[in-house]
Amino acid sequence: MSEEKESLKEEMAAKDEETVNGQDSMDETNNDSSEEQQEDKVTQLEQEKKELQDKYLRLYSEFENFRRRTAKENIELRQSASKDLIFDLLPVMDDFERGLDAIRKSDASESLTEGVELIYNKFKGILERKGLKPMNSKESDFDPEYHEALTKMPAPSKKLKGKVLDEIEKGYLLHDKVLRYAKVVVAE
Repeated sequence: MSEEKESLKEEMAAKDEETVNGQDSMDETNNDSSEEQQEDKVTQLEQEKKELQDKYLRLYSEFENFRRRTAKENIELRQSASKDLIFDLLPVMDDFERGLDAIRKSDASESLTEGVELIYNKFKGILERKGLKPMNSKESDFDPEYHEALTKMPAPSKKLKGKVLDEIEKGYLLHDKVLRYAKVVVAE
């Protein structure tokens, strides 16, 4: 029996030794493959990091562009919000100017003239604070960007050729954009 035990012990020791030797070689191959896996994982993670940084930069840039564009649109909207109302008030401004000219030419009392001028100046001041500017077209070069030619007349002198001789209806700018083109007579 003791011989059997000893032979069993020897067999077990031999198997243990084989197992340990096998595991060592397996550990070495596992270590090699695990290092390769770790390197692959590192490169994969670095690639993902680069992709995420790129996505972040693009998204940030898009957001900044969106923010700037909406801010610009907001400013433009505020500036032109009253555009329709001011455009509708321009004929009233024209009538006021014609009325003032008529009052000055007539025998109206000085206090009436002053009163109408005060009202006109107040009205004009309000519109100017909202961004309205009259165009001064007389004797300036004709520019289709600002003027609408109603008729042409022969130039009284060569110096006035291609220039505006008379302004039939005054033109206006609202925040440096044409609100109403000046209707003019052009010298040819």
